[in-house]
Amino acid sequence: MQRGELRSVLLDALPAGTVRWGHRVRAVRDRGAGRHELTLADGATRDTDVLVGADGAWSRIRPLLSDATPTYAGVTMVETYLDRDGEQHRAAAALVGGGTTLALAPGRGIMVHRERFGRLHAWAQMLVPPDWADGLDGTDPAATTARVAREYDGWDTALTALITGRGTPPVVRRIHTLPAGHRWERTPGVTLLGDAAHLQPPNGEGANVAMLDGAELGRALAAHPDDPEAALTEYERDLFPRAAAAATESDNYRRLFGDDAPHGLIADFDAAHRAAA
Repeated sequence: MQRGELRSVLLDALPAGTVRWGHRVRAVRDRGAGRHELTLADGATRDTDVLVGADGAWSRIRPLLSDATPTYAGVTMVETYLDRDGEQHRAAAALVGGGTTLALAPGRGIMVHRERFGRLHAWAQMLVPPDWADGLDGTDPAATTARVAREYDGWDTALTALITGRGTPPVVRRIHTLPAGHRWERTPGVTLLGDAAHLQPPNGEGANVAMLDGAELGRALAAHPDDPEAALTEYERDLFPRAAAAATESDNYRRLFGDDAPHGLIADFDAAHRAAA
């Protein structure tokens, strides 16, 4: 299921007005006794009984609980989509096939995934320093594409066309991570979920783990409707080991772009196949 469709399913299940858009949090203040005051971008304030930081990698809520900040994971990703029209798309679609294609080499790779209705989702991923993307702010797509193309000089043009062809404007993403095993002391009235709690490099499970966080937190709150502290304690008791286990499985970049790429990933596939046989 596409994330946009899943998002609509979840939002459509809520009573109207449950989610209030356009209320970006600018600051948060601990008022004691488990209560917090949010200051919004328009200057308005809101008080909370239970505050859940589900606000991603650069969470404004996390500092209430932890001094941890995301660090660069050594990988920069450039993302684009190829729509269905035109000869270029037909050639790319034939190369990708019915699912996902990975073209890997030491330090870099191209990955393309076929999505619903034939749209192709493409990523260039590179082991580069964090300043590699300096100046690529989205205002000059041609400059971004040219810089990516230089990283893949000598690659087959059938592959590089997947990321430098006439797709959507490229989006640059520096990949960051929180320390593996990130946790905090129980703090009244506030907790975290998803990337705010356990940001890791993409491994195909980030959205799944975040949704599980939300489901488990909801279950705990429903089980303790008059005692939110009991609910948050129960939720965090299970969250920390679950997040730590997911982090131990996230070292994809070593396998994908290591010195022996693509042979390390092939060996992993072979080992998994033998284990399942």
